[in-house]
Amino acid sequence: MLNEAENLDSLPAVDAEPERRVRDRGATERALLAAAKGLLAEEGFQNFGINAVARRAGCDKQLIYRYYGGLDGLVEAIGADLGTWVRDRIPEDTGGMFMLTYGDLMERLALLLLDALRNDPLMRRILAWEISENTEQVRRLSEARSKALALWLDRMRGSLAPPKGLDAAAVNAVVIAAIQHLVLSGAAGGQCAGLSLKTSKDWEKAATALKRLVRGVYG
Repeated sequence: MLNEAENLDSLPAVDAEPERRVRDRGATERALLAAAKGLLAEEGFQNFGINAVARRAGCDKQLIYRYYGGLDGLVEAIGADLGTWVRDRIPEDTGGMFMLTYGDLMERLALLLLDALRNDPLMRRILAWEISENTEQVRRLSEARSKALALWLDRMRGSLAPPKGLDAAAVNAVVIAAIQHLVLSGAAGGQCAGLSLKTSKDWEKAATALKRLVRGVYG
């Protein structure tokens, strides 16, 4: 019996290795995704490739094919991650703001979006690509972001409705475009149409103007 026990003790733990591989795979996938996002934010699609991502992540490039099916699959994963970006950066709780009108909702969305875009280099890159690069990869990322934002608005609006006779979709598109242009111009040159966008006070001024525009339309 003692020999049998010793033999059993000497057998390899068959469950340990699969568990380790699963854990390592998750960490590797996260490392590859973070490396891909960082590379895109810093250098754009021009230097975005299998070798560059693998080198940045410190992983074998074959793992990109194994886990994501290649570069296109990795781009798809980044697009899916944008849904998480909207949820994390534009929370669905009201933050103590009691929203009675559609104007309340759009004011909150506008201010949260302004702040979120200002603090995300990759998202700013994507916005710039949307107006400068007509590629399949850019379209995927753009569509993923737009879809996530639209879903946020649908969930948050509930029974709130814009004033009758107002084309809310068109107005919202113009408001969002204004926010995006402010952020891109601020990042590129620190100003937009003569409005300084360098200090926190500058951005507070922009946010105040944005609120007034939204309230001017929606009340």
